[in-house]
Amino acid sequence: MNETVKKLWPELEWIEEKDLREKTAKVWEYALEHSDLSAQDLYEIPFSLLTEKSVSFIAHKRSVVHICRESARVMREFYDDALPINMDVLISGAILIDVGKLLEYTKVAGICVQSRMGKLVRHPFSGVALAARFDLPPEVLHMIACHSKEGDHGQRTTEGWIVHHADFMSFEPFRSMK
Repeated sequence: MNETVKKLWPELEWIEEKDLREKTAKVWEYALEHSDLSAQDLYEIPFSLLTEKSVSFIAHKRSVVHICRESARVMREFYDDALPINMDVLISGAILIDVGKLLEYTKVAGICVQSRMGKLVRHPFSGVALAARFDLPPEVLHMIACHSKEGDHGQRTTEGWIVHHADFMSFEPFRSMK
């Protein structure tokens, strides 16, 4: 795992299964290599182009991962085995749900805008393509594909519901700010 990705994603260490952790990191390495954005840009660009006020891409992304982990922890505490949650899949998926934005966004004159790719292929689709390249399990691909509005008409897994709600609860308040 390269140092850039380690610095961006200390939460990768929460993934106990070594192979899944390494594959998750490889997706980010590849995406950064093929993006117009640098790792430093992720600390500066907005997490969404759909809001007036925003926080950085990486602040939003990392908060979603933390919200997912904490939500799953509480659910396990109260539901025991009645609702199985695969923590490794959950954390991997939460780290990867917006990796496609590295292809969806570009910078023009220092301003983050939607790229030509992003206008034609939204980040859930490009994110699945990136992750599939590294043989991530179908459960993780599912979370990437279904985390956004594209998943509203499908069947989400338990981990898919957790990441979907964590993502939207940290997006919608910014969208409604005036």
